[in-house]
Amino acid sequence: MSDIDHDSAGGNGNGNVPARQIRAAHTDTTITVYQAYSPSLGLPAARDGRFPPAWKRERMTWIKPSFLWMMYRCGWGTKADQETVLAVEITREGFDRALRDACLSHHVPDVHGDRAAWKESLRAAPARVQWDPERDLRLNPLPYRSLQLGLSGPASRAYADEWTVAIRDVTGLAREIRGLLGAGDEAAARALLPAETPYPAGPLPHLGA
Repeated sequence: MSDIDHDSAGGNGNGNVPARQIRAAHTDTTITVYQAYSPSLGLPAARDGRFPPAWKRERMTWIKPSFLWMMYRCGWGTKADQETVLAVEITREGFDRALRDACLSHHVPDVHGDRAAWKESLRAAPARVQWDPERDLRLNPLPYRSLQLGLSGPASRAYADEWTVAIRDVTGLAREIRGLLGAGDEAAARALLPAETPYPAGPLPHLGA
């Protein structure tokens, strides 16, 4: 456990934050994850509420429940081919299945035993997990981790064509928050952050959490 006030992550609650914990906007049936794409992919996806045929379903795709980690990754929507930031609402059933079937993307002896066993698990898994440092409002690293979930093969196709409930373009929100930060109004910027609370995934020993 890390004795860090959760407010430092953007006002998403108080209390001690575990070193590895999924925090997300979620309902009883859905969870919101974030991705960023070029406008040629992102705008049609948001317009139609589903990923277009040009979205390559055979490739691995990485989804992030943390809005601020997505902002770190895409530079508030300023990086090349990441100019359109999407909030993708997917079923918790699909997300939970992916977690259940996932393997850590790197070898952890306490989790996997020997490296050969980990490599075999990774090869067979339709999903993989990375725990990256969570980010604060200024996108500085925090001492606890945020989930990245990589989906490939059948999991990637299911994400695009079965699990997705809604897709929203949140590029404007990203730019507004960035603008407020640039103007020195951190309180107003913080007030616009999506409310992310601990996701009830339960213990995930196979993912080191």
